Amino acid sequence: MRATTMTTSLPVFRLLPPALGALLVAMLVLAGAPARAQNIVVMVNGDPITDYDIEQRSKLDTLTTQKTPSRQDVINELIDDKIKIKEGKKYGVEPTVSDVNQSYEGMAQRMRVTPDQLSKSLEVKGVRPDVLKSRMKSEMVWTSLVRGRFKEKLLVNEKDVADKVRESGDEKLQIEGTEYKMQPVVLIVPRGSSPAFQETRMKEAEQYRARVGSCEEANSLFRSTPNATIRETVTKTTSDLPEALRKVLDDTPIGHMTAPEVTKAGIEMVVVCSRKPTTIDTPKKREIQQKMYTEKYEKTQKAYLDELRKAAMIEYRNR
Repeated sequence: MRATTMTTSLPVFRLLPPALGALLVAMLVLAGAPARAQNIVVMVNGDPITDYDIEQRSKLDTLTTQKTPSRQDVINELIDDKIKIKEGKKYGVEPTVSDVNQSYEGMAQRMRVTPDQLSKSLEVKGVRPDVLKSRMKSEMVWTSLVRGRFKEKLLVNEKDVADKVRESGDEKLQIEGTEYKMQPVVLIVPRGSSPAFQETRMKEAEQYRARVGSCEEANSLFRSTPNATIRETVTKTTSDLPEALRKVLDDTPIGHMTAPEVTKAGIEMVVVCSRKPTTIDTPKKREIQQKMYTEKYEKTQKAYLDELRKAAMIEYRNR
């Protein structure tokens, strides 16, 4: 009778020494991953910039500007980012992951998409979301540094603004207006409420309106009224409000409430706490003031960055 030889099917990794098995697994994982160019092109203060970094930033720049940047322009951007981040650490300006994510979410909101949708739209174009987040982080650091370190230098002198306004042919620096202090009040109407319930709330609003003769009374009443809320004081000037709303506020006696209106929040009214004359900067003055600030900021940040670049250790490996 012949002896039967039994063989046990074991995974090859179980037959290898642990260290060698781990190495083989890692090699297979890397072999299955898409190849990425990791050739180091530049070292910036000991921090590498690779071909892959350049490729990714180039795609992002093309996507955001609708123009294809030169390779050297992209390299310069990445060098600047490294320098900005290092300078930020020197002064303790280091946005957290949460800070960057919040900024990313804000960008998505302005684009009227969700953060996930923004990430997917980038990935479709071959750009990792982290590439955009990295750029956002460096700009957050840089803005904080420039505004913090050169606050006095960036101030725009009122006389210089006035001179510029006059040069443009517009003598008016300010116009007469009104400053309104008010508190919004909301009587909550849940979504899906019947017309009858909404009508009842409107009648309640009119009753409350008749009782209120000052902001103090409004606060006392609505802070203790169920299903109603009074918000913090809001200050607005003539230039902040549309003409129709200004007329309503002008026609409402101080301490009294505007007529109730149906909004998404419920039944809304406004208590007019005060109304007084004020002077308001003209649109032309604000425009020139902003332009002068921007010019100062650009000049200051460029000189700052040039200085840091001269002190940085930038070593090109392969072009």
